[in-house]
Amino acid sequence: MRYMILLKGNRPLDPPPELMHAIMELGGEAAAAGALLDTAGLMPNATGARVSLYGGELSVTDGPFAEAKETISYALYQVRSKEEAVEWATRFMKLHRDLFPEWEGEAEVLEVFGEPTTERGTSEAEAKQDELGDTG
Repeated sequence: MRYMILLKGNRPLDPPPELMHAIMELGGEAAAAGALLDTAGLMPNATGARVSLYGGELSVTDGPFAEAKETISYALYQVRSKEEAVEWATRFMKLHRDLFPEWEGEAEVLEVFGEPTTERGTSEAEAKQDELGDTG
């Protein structure tokens, strides 16, 4: 199962170096465990745009947007359950609590639709059939 974790909160001006180091260590641990597929910080929403569809009309609005909390980063995990994804998100948030106590925010844990794909772009089930020589 794949889960996207979105970190939302007030954009920190200068997170402590200890926090950034701890985040890198946690990311390394998750990658070594085969759980972390991708992660990155996101630019402030002032650099983005929003494409909306309301009442049959499309509109494009350049940032910044008025949300109180901004989406700061994302992480994509391959895990066995929602509980495992929540555990990674909880560990990440505990780093913020312990090393950056003035920061407040949330991590949304969302399951990704569809079957995960391999590096070749085939589904894992198709790759397994190929390995077994099953032609269906």
